[in-house]
Amino acid sequence: MERVKEIVSDIKQGNPKPIYFLMGEEPYYIDRISQYIADNVLTEDEKGFNQMVLYGRDTSVEDVVANAKRFPMMAQHQVVIVKEAQHLSRNIEKFTAYAENPQPTTILVICYKYKKLDKRKKLYKSIKQIGELFESKKLYENQVAEWVRRTLAGKKYKISPKACIMLVEFLGTDLSKISNELDKLMLIVPADVEIIPELVEQHIGISKDFNNFELKKAIGERNVRKAARIVDYFAQNPKDNPFVVTITLLNTFFTQLLQYHGLKDHSPGNVAKVLGVNPYFVNEFAIAAKNYPMKRVSSIISKLRQLDLKGKGVGASNMAQGDLLKEMLAAVV
Repeated sequence: MERVKEIVSDIKQGNPKPIYFLMGEEPYYIDRISQYIADNVLTEDEKGFNQMVLYGRDTSVEDVVANAKRFPMMAQHQVVIVKEAQHLSRNIEKFTAYAENPQPTTILVICYKYKKLDKRKKLYKSIKQIGELFESKKLYENQVAEWVRRTLAGKKYKISPKACIMLVEFLGTDLSKISNELDKLMLIVPADVEIIPELVEQHIGISKDFNNFELKKAIGERNVRKAARIVDYFAQNPKDNPFVVTITLLNTFFTQLLQYHGLKDHSPGNVAKVLGVNPYFVNEFAIAAKNYPMKRVSSIISKLRQLDLKGKGVGASNMAQGDLLKEMLAAVV
Protein backbone atom coordinates (compact mmCIF):
# COMPACT_ATOMS: atom_id res chain seq x y z
CA MET A 1 0.00 0.00 0.00
CA GLU A 2 1.47 3.33 -1.12
CA ARG A 3 0.32 5.26 1.94
CA VAL A 4 2.20 2.87 4.22
CA LYS A 5 5.38 3.46 2.22
CA GLU A 6 4.91 7.22 2.53
CA ILE A 7 4.45 7.01 6.30
CA VAL A 8 7.58 4.86 6.65
CA SER A 9 9.53 7.19 4.36
CA ASP A 10 8.64 10.25 6.47
CA ILE A 11 9.82 8.49 9.63
CA LYS A 12 13.06 7.39 7.94
CA GLN A 13 13.73 11.00 6.94
CA GLY A 14 13.38 12.11 10.56
CA ASN A 15 9.94 13.69 10.19
CA PRO A 16 7.67 11.73 12.55
CA LYS A 17 4.22 13.02 13.43
CA PRO A 18 3.23 13.63 17.09
CA ILE A 19 0.21 11.31 16.74
CA TYR A 20 -0.37 8.24 14.57
CA PHE A 21 -3.99 7.14 14.75
CA LEU A 22 -4.12 3.76 12.97
CA MET A 23 -7.66 2.48 12.48
CA GLY A 24 -9.73 0.17 10.31
CA GLU A 25 -10.86 -3.37 9.58
CA GLU A 26 -7.52 -4.78 8.38
CA PRO A 27 -5.10 -5.17 11.31
CA TYR A 28 -2.12 -6.15 9.16
CA TYR A 29 -1.04 -2.63 8.17
CA ILE A 30 -1.82 -1.24 11.63
CA ASP A 31 0.59 -3.80 13.09
CA ARG A 32 3.21 -3.14 10.41
CA ILE A 33 3.28 0.63 10.96
CA SER A 34 3.24 0.44 14.76
CA GLN A 35 5.99 -2.20 14.73
CA TYR A 36 8.12 -0.12 12.37
CA ILE A 37 7.85 2.85 14.74
CA ALA A 38 8.66 0.62 17.73
CA ASP A 39 11.72 -0.81 16.00
CA ASN A 40 13.16 2.25 14.30
CA VAL A 41 12.45 5.61 15.97
CA LEU A 42 14.62 5.07 19.05
CA THR A 43 17.96 3.35 19.49
CA GLU A 44 18.15 0.27 21.70
CA ASP A 45 19.77 2.37 24.46
CA GLU A 46 16.99 4.98 24.28
CA LYS A 47 14.11 2.50 24.38
CA GLY A 48 14.61 1.52 28.01
CA PHE A 49 13.49 4.90 29.36
CA ASN A 50 11.60 6.34 26.40
CA GLN A 51 9.43 3.64 24.84
CA MET A 52 6.23 2.39 26.42
CA VAL A 53 3.56 -0.05 25.24
CA LEU A 54 0.09 0.20 26.79
CA TYR A 55 -2.97 -1.97 26.13
CA GLY A 56 -6.45 -0.52 25.74
CA ARG A 57 -8.00 -3.25 27.86
CA ASP A 58 -5.73 -2.41 30.81
CA THR A 59 -5.45 1.37 30.64
CA SER A 60 -7.52 4.54 30.29
CA VAL A 61 -7.40 7.62 28.10
CA GLU A 62 -6.23 9.62 31.11
CA ASP A 63 -3.31 7.24 31.74
CA VAL A 64 -2.28 7.35 28.08
CA VAL A 65 -2.35 11.16 28.05
CA ALA A 66 -0.38 11.34 31.31
CA ASN A 67 2.35 9.15 29.82
CA ALA A 68 2.30 11.06 26.53
CA LYS A 69 2.93 14.34 28.36
CA ARG A 70 6.18 13.14 29.91
CA PHE A 71 9.48 14.45 28.57
CA PRO A 72 12.03 12.04 27.08
CA MET A 73 15.17 11.14 29.02
CA MET A 74 18.45 11.62 27.13
CA ALA A 75 16.68 11.26 23.78
CA GLN A 76 15.00 13.48 21.22
CA HIS A 77 11.67 11.64 21.44
CA GLN A 78 9.70 9.24 23.54
CA VAL A 79 7.36 6.69 21.91
CA VAL A 80 4.04 5.66 23.47
CA ILE A 81 2.19 2.86 21.68
CA VAL A 82 -1.39 2.01 22.63
CA LYS A 83 -2.31 -1.44 21.35
CA GLU A 84 -5.92 -2.70 21.26
CA ALA A 85 -7.10 0.89 21.63
CA GLN A 86 -10.53 -0.17 20.35
CA HIS A 87 -11.26 -1.11 23.96
CA LEU A 88 -11.18 2.63 24.71
CA SER A 89 -13.84 3.39 22.09
CA ARG A 90 -16.42 4.64 24.62
CA ASN A 91 -14.06 7.38 25.76
CA ILE A 92 -11.94 7.84 22.65
CA GLU A 93 -13.09 11.45 22.16
CA LYS A 94 -11.33 12.32 25.42
CA PHE A 95 -8.09 12.32 23.42
CA THR A 96 -9.29 15.56 21.75
CA ALA A 97 -7.73 17.92 24.29
CA TYR A 98 -4.34 16.23 23.90
CA ALA A 99 -4.65 16.16 20.09
CA GLU A 100 -5.23 19.90 20.09
CA ASN A 101 -2.01 20.48 22.03
CA PRO A 102 0.24 17.39 21.78
CA GLN A 103 3.62 17.06 23.49
CA PRO A 104 6.07 17.81 20.61
CA THR A 105 8.70 15.37 21.88
CA THR A 106 6.23 12.45 22.11
CA ILE A 107 5.25 10.12 19.28
CA LEU A 108 1.87 8.68 20.29
CA VAL A 109 0.73 5.64 18.30
CA ILE A 110 -2.90 4.56 18.77
CA CYS A 111 -3.83 1.16 17.26
CA TYR A 112 -7.61 1.32 16.86
CA LYS A 113 -8.36 -2.00 15.15
CA TYR A 114 -11.70 -2.95 13.58
CA LYS A 115 -13.15 0.53 14.24
CA LYS A 116 -13.00 4.03 12.74
CA LEU A 117 -13.22 7.53 14.13
CA ASP A 118 -16.28 9.60 13.31
CA LYS A 119 -15.09 12.17 10.75
CA ARG A 120 -17.63 14.68 12.08
CA LYS A 121 -16.14 14.72 15.58
CA LYS A 122 -13.42 17.04 16.92
CA LEU A 123 -10.89 14.29 17.56
CA TYR A 124 -10.77 13.29 13.90
CA LYS A 125 -10.38 16.89 12.79
CA SER A 126 -7.72 17.67 15.42
CA ILE A 127 -5.54 14.67 14.54
CA LYS A 128 -5.89 15.35 10.84
CA GLN A 129 -4.39 18.82 11.34
CA ILE A 130 -1.25 17.77 13.21
CA GLY A 131 -0.90 13.99 13.00
CA GLU A 132 -1.41 10.94 10.81
CA LEU A 133 -4.85 9.39 10.37
CA PHE A 134 -4.46 6.07 8.63
CA GLU A 135 -7.38 3.82 7.73
CA SER A 136 -6.48 0.21 6.97
CA LYS A 137 -9.28 -1.14 4.79
CA LYS A 138 -10.13 -4.81 4.44
CA LEU A 139 -9.24 -6.22 1.02
CA TYR A 140 -11.91 -7.94 -1.02
CA GLU A 141 -11.23 -11.61 -1.74
CA ASN A 142 -10.51 -10.89 -5.40
CA GLN A 143 -7.85 -8.36 -4.33
CA VAL A 144 -5.96 -10.64 -1.96
CA ALA A 145 -4.36 -12.80 -4.67
CA GLU A 146 -2.87 -9.70 -6.28
CA TRP A 147 -1.65 -8.55 -2.85
CA VAL A 148 0.12 -11.91 -2.44
CA ARG A 149 1.73 -11.60 -5.86
CA ARG A 150 2.92 -8.02 -5.22
CA THR A 151 4.19 -8.85 -1.74
CA LEU A 152 6.28 -11.73 -3.09
CA ALA A 153 7.43 -9.72 -6.11
CA GLY A 154 8.72 -7.02 -3.75
CA LYS A 155 10.99 -9.70 -2.25
CA LYS A 156 12.05 -11.08 -5.66
CA TYR A 157 9.76 -14.13 -5.56
CA LYS A 158 7.25 -15.42 -8.11
CA ILE A 159 4.13 -17.49 -7.49
CA SER A 160 1.95 -19.33 -10.00
CA PRO A 161 -1.71 -18.21 -10.24
CA LYS A 162 -2.97 -21.58 -9.03
CA ALA A 163 -0.64 -21.62 -6.01
CA CYS A 164 -1.74 -18.07 -5.20
CA ILE A 165 -5.43 -18.97 -5.30
CA MET A 166 -4.80 -22.07 -3.18
CA LEU A 167 -3.29 -19.87 -0.47
CA VAL A 168 -6.16 -17.40 -0.53
CA GLU A 169 -8.85 -20.08 -0.49
CA PHE A 170 -7.19 -21.92 2.40
CA LEU A 171 -6.20 -18.91 4.50
CA GLY A 172 -9.00 -16.47 3.63
CA THR A 173 -8.46 -12.70 3.56
CA ASP A 174 -6.49 -12.39 6.81
CA LEU A 175 -3.31 -10.67 5.58
CA SER A 176 -1.42 -11.35 8.81
CA LYS A 177 -2.04 -15.09 8.52
CA ILE A 178 -1.11 -15.09 4.83
CA SER A 179 2.03 -13.06 5.53
CA ASN A 180 3.15 -15.58 8.15
CA GLU A 181 2.75 -18.45 5.68
CA LEU A 182 4.60 -16.52 2.96
CA ASP A 183 7.47 -15.95 5.40
CA LYS A 184 7.66 -19.72 5.97
CA LEU A 185 7.76 -20.36 2.23
CA MET A 186 10.47 -17.77 1.65
CA LEU A 187 12.65 -19.38 4.32
CA ILE A 188 12.52 -22.66 2.45
CA VAL A 189 12.15 -21.77 -1.24
CA PRO A 190 15.06 -20.01 -3.02
CA ALA A 191 14.17 -16.66 -4.61
CA ASP A 192 14.86 -17.95 -8.14
CA VAL A 193 12.34 -20.81 -7.78
CA GLU A 194 8.68 -20.10 -8.62
CA ILE A 195 6.26 -21.02 -5.84
CA ILE A 196 3.99 -23.67 -7.38
CA PRO A 197 1.10 -25.75 -5.96
CA GLU A 198 3.40 -28.65 -5.08
CA LEU A 199 5.50 -26.38 -2.85
CA VAL A 200 2.39 -24.96 -1.18
CA GLU A 201 1.13 -28.49 -0.55
CA GLN A 202 4.48 -29.66 0.81
CA HIS A 203 5.27 -26.75 3.12
CA ILE A 204 1.88 -25.33 4.14
CA GLY A 205 -0.22 -28.47 4.15
CA ILE A 206 -2.81 -27.50 1.55
CA SER A 207 -3.71 -30.37 -0.76
CA LYS A 208 -3.09 -29.41 -4.39
CA ASP A 209 -5.68 -31.95 -5.57
CA PHE A 210 -8.37 -31.76 -2.89
CA ASN A 211 -9.26 -28.11 -2.39
CA ASN A 212 -12.05 -25.70 -3.30
CA PHE A 213 -10.14 -24.47 -6.33
CA GLU A 214 -10.06 -27.99 -7.84
CA LEU A 215 -13.67 -28.62 -6.83
CA LYS A 216 -14.84 -25.48 -8.60
CA LYS A 217 -12.86 -26.44 -11.69
CA ALA A 218 -14.23 -30.01 -11.71
CA ILE A 219 -17.80 -28.75 -11.36
CA GLY A 220 -17.29 -26.20 -14.15
CA GLU A 221 -16.07 -29.03 -16.40
CA ARG A 222 -18.90 -31.29 -15.13
CA ASN A 223 -16.28 -33.85 -14.16
CA VAL A 224 -18.56 -35.67 -11.74
CA ARG A 225 -16.07 -38.36 -10.74
CA LYS A 226 -13.37 -35.85 -9.75
CA ALA A 227 -15.85 -33.59 -7.96
CA ALA A 228 -17.23 -36.57 -6.01
CA ARG A 229 -13.71 -37.56 -4.87
CA ILE A 230 -13.05 -34.04 -3.62
CA VAL A 231 -16.41 -33.84 -1.83
CA ASP A 232 -15.71 -37.19 -0.17
CA TYR A 233 -12.31 -35.88 0.99
CA PHE A 234 -13.99 -32.75 2.39
CA ALA A 235 -16.53 -34.89 4.26
CA GLN A 236 -13.69 -36.85 5.89
CA ASN A 237 -11.76 -33.68 6.78
CA PRO A 238 -14.47 -31.19 7.82
CA LYS A 239 -12.26 -29.02 10.05
CA ASP A 240 -9.85 -28.24 7.21
CA ASN A 241 -12.65 -27.80 4.66
CA PRO A 242 -15.60 -26.00 6.29
CA PHE A 243 -18.86 -26.21 4.37
CA VAL A 244 -19.49 -22.47 4.64
CA VAL A 245 -16.30 -21.75 2.69
CA THR A 246 -17.15 -24.24 -0.06
CA ILE A 247 -20.75 -23.09 -0.48
CA THR A 248 -19.70 -19.43 -0.53
CA LEU A 249 -17.07 -20.03 -3.18
CA LEU A 250 -19.46 -21.97 -5.42
CA ASN A 251 -22.16 -19.35 -5.02
CA THR A 252 -19.63 -16.70 -6.09
CA PHE A 253 -18.53 -18.84 -9.04
CA PHE A 254 -22.07 -19.38 -10.37
CA THR A 255 -22.97 -15.73 -9.79
CA GLN A 256 -19.95 -14.76 -11.88
CA LEU A 257 -20.94 -17.35 -14.47
CA LEU A 258 -24.37 -15.71 -14.68
CA GLN A 259 -22.59 -12.39 -15.32
CA TYR A 260 -20.44 -14.09 -17.96
CA HIS A 261 -23.55 -15.26 -19.82
CA GLY A 262 -24.79 -11.67 -19.88
CA LEU A 263 -21.61 -10.23 -21.40
CA LYS A 264 -21.47 -9.27 -25.06
CA ASP A 265 -17.69 -9.05 -25.04
CA HIS A 266 -16.13 -12.37 -23.99
CA SER A 267 -12.55 -11.34 -24.62
CA PRO A 268 -10.25 -12.47 -21.77
CA GLY A 269 -9.37 -8.91 -20.78
CA ASN A 270 -12.99 -7.77 -20.54
CA VAL A 271 -14.14 -10.91 -18.70
CA ALA A 272 -11.32 -10.58 -16.16
CA LYS A 273 -12.14 -6.91 -15.59
CA VAL A 274 -15.92 -7.31 -15.26
CA LEU A 275 -15.82 -10.45 -13.10
CA GLY A 276 -12.87 -9.27 -11.03
CA VAL A 277 -10.81 -12.43 -11.63
CA ASN A 278 -7.27 -13.20 -12.72
CA PRO A 279 -7.06 -13.59 -16.54
CA TYR A 280 -5.59 -17.04 -15.85
CA PHE A 281 -9.06 -18.26 -14.82
CA VAL A 282 -11.12 -16.78 -17.65
CA ASN A 283 -11.05 -20.02 -19.62
CA GLU A 284 -12.80 -21.79 -16.74
CA PHE A 285 -15.84 -19.57 -17.30
CA ALA A 286 -15.80 -20.23 -21.04
CA ILE A 287 -15.86 -23.99 -20.39
CA ALA A 288 -18.49 -23.74 -17.63
CA ALA A 289 -20.74 -21.55 -19.81
CA LYS A 290 -20.96 -24.39 -22.35
CA ASN A 291 -21.93 -26.87 -19.64
CA TYR A 292 -24.34 -24.61 -17.77
CA PRO A 293 -26.84 -22.48 -19.74
CA MET A 294 -28.12 -19.30 -18.09
CA LYS A 295 -31.41 -20.78 -16.92
CA ARG A 296 -29.59 -23.71 -15.27
CA VAL A 297 -27.17 -21.32 -13.54
CA SER A 298 -30.05 -19.33 -12.05
CA SER A 299 -31.59 -22.53 -10.69
CA ILE A 300 -28.25 -23.61 -9.17
CA ILE A 301 -27.76 -20.26 -7.42
CA SER A 302 -31.21 -20.62 -5.84
CA LYS A 303 -30.40 -24.15 -4.62
CA LEU A 304 -27.03 -23.08 -3.24
CA ARG A 305 -28.68 -20.33 -1.21
CA GLN A 306 -31.11 -22.85 0.27
CA LEU A 307 -28.20 -25.15 1.12
CA ASP A 308 -26.34 -22.27 2.73
CA LEU A 309 -29.32 -21.79 5.06
CA LYS A 310 -29.38 -25.52 5.85
CA GLY A 311 -25.67 -25.37 6.65
CA LYS A 312 -26.48 -22.64 9.17
CA GLY A 313 -29.18 -24.76 10.77
CA VAL A 314 -32.21 -23.15 9.13
CA GLY A 315 -34.72 -25.88 8.29
CA ALA A 316 -32.22 -28.69 8.84
CA SER A 317 -30.71 -28.68 12.31
CA ASN A 318 -27.51 -30.69 12.87
CA MET A 319 -27.30 -31.91 9.28
CA ALA A 320 -23.95 -33.67 8.81
CA GLN A 321 -21.40 -31.90 6.60
CA GLY A 322 -21.06 -35.01 4.43
CA ASP A 323 -24.80 -34.95 3.70
CA LEU A 324 -24.70 -31.22 2.93
CA LEU A 325 -21.83 -31.74 0.52
CA LYS A 326 -23.57 -34.59 -1.27
CA GLU A 327 -26.73 -32.53 -1.62
CA MET A 328 -24.64 -29.63 -2.90
CA LEU A 329 -22.94 -31.82 -5.52
CA ALA A 330 -26.30 -33.19 -6.69
CA ALA A 331 -27.58 -29.62 -7.06
CA VAL A 332 -24.73 -28.44 -9.28
CA VAL A 333 -23.86 -31.40 -11.49
